[in-house]
Amino acid sequence: MYESLLTSPGGFAADFERLQRELQQLFGTTGRPGSIRAVASGAFPAINVGSAPDAVHIYAFAPGMSAQEFDVRVERGVLSIEGERKNDRPDDPKQPVYASERFAGRFRRAVSLPEDADPEQVSAHYRDGVLHIRVARREAMQPRRITIQ
Repeated sequence: MYESLLTSPGGFAADFERLQRELQQLFGTTGRPGSIRAVASGAFPAINVGSAPDAVHIYAFAPGMSAQEFDVRVERGVLSIEGERKNDRPDDPKQPVYASERFAGRFRRAVSLPEDADPEQVSAHYRDGVLHIRVARREAMQPRRITIQ
């Protein structure tokens, strides 16, 4: 009875994903959080945030860009990464695009920093498509060992 749903070329799940992408494009919700703890797939750049005793490390994965195309700022305990990724596909009506999964355009990602992060000690390095930002922790906030006499 429902054989057509199970035997479609891309399958029912592929049709549903296509419909979801079209709705996101129509209503402009691409890249917004899908839940309180996650970012919707396709957010650019993808980031990892790690914590070490002496610093917070943020890794932004943005291949195909140069270091000059990023604007990294720390303001009121929030680190923001902004920039624009150029569209590298030809704009030729004779060559229509069948699928486009690579993000192009302006972007902005923000990361809340912990209270002990020192906005005066931030360093950033871009290499092999990965932007690594290190925010040192304040020494006064670091745990220290007290000697007992």
